[in-house]
Amino acid sequence: MAAALAVPVTASTAAAAPAAIPPGLSCDTGKHAIDDYTGFALCRNNGSRTQTFWVHLVCGWSPDVDGDHVTLRPGESGQSTAHCAGLGTGIGEIHVRP
Repeated sequence: MAAALAVPVTASTAAAAPAAIPPGLSCDTGKHAIDDYTGFALCRNNGSRTQTFWVHLVCGWSPDVDGDHVTLRPGESGQSTAHCAGLGTGIGEIHVRP
């Protein structure tokens, strides 16, 4: 089980399942280039109404964390970031929450 938690997360494998991304948003997720404990969700609101989202990091042995809530009007883009505690294995999963 520890080996599964230690698998590195890349931008392509970190993307939340399409059903997990709120409708109307298109998002890219990943880890910071030089910090395996910091994750992000960069989203664009392609919908017709204002939406709020945030990144949720599953942090292995440390408690999960949520990033800042970002509100986007139609056509706007924004980023939410969060940081897992230094204990444990770092980021295991990255999700976008509505």
